[in-house]
Amino acid sequence: MPDLSFEIMGASPARDMLTPALSFDLGIANRFPEQSIHTVLLRCQIQIEVARRRYTAAEQSHLRELFDDPSRWSDTLRPMTWAITSVNVPAFRGSTTHSLAVPCSFDLTVATAKYFHGIDDGEVPLTFLFSGTVFFHDGSGALQVAPISWNKEARFRLPVQTWNQLMDLHYPNAAVLQLRRDVFQELNRFRMTSGFATFDETIQSMLALAERERPAS
Repeated sequence: MPDLSFEIMGASPARDMLTPALSFDLGIANRFPEQSIHTVLLRCQIQIEVARRRYTAAEQSHLRELFDDPSRWSDTLRPMTWAITSVNVPAFRGSTTHSLAVPCSFDLTVATAKYFHGIDDGEVPLTFLFSGTVFFHDGSGALQVAPISWNKEARFRLPVQTWNQLMDLHYPNAAVLQLRRDVFQELNRFRMTSGFATFDETIQSMLALAERERPAS
């Protein structure tokens, strides 16, 4: 029966997709290289190991909404499930590499997007948990089926710069803000009646007005 091991060898922005995604270079090796693997139906859960890195004071401030006050982080920093994805790996013998595409959201109502947005630099520690099914040929050439062991995993430290490159590719110098439809309609009505050409100008004007009206401390 095949005994597969997995390694994440690198990551880069997926440039052939309409929506943001990272492409991870997945290495797969069979402990019995003489076996012929027909295909692998692979399922992968990706977790962000948020407690396995240090955070600057600025990052702690950014992440307060997710993890509460830093004084409580020994209790609140828990692994975050980022994505669950599947891929079909074609036939190989011995070892192979295959791309693993992971969709990425810049919607700041999503916890993982808030996390990436709150990190300024460095690396994000990830754990990839694998499961699935292997189809392989036995010594007589007959097709056999075996499950992937539940304890198969790989770790990888994703450079924050790679995430930023992906978002700059799809949202250059921009961010995604989700509003309720009625709030958007009110904002758009204010923009038009005030004569602003863009929403950027509208919000900047509102912020400037709020700053002027803020009571002096």
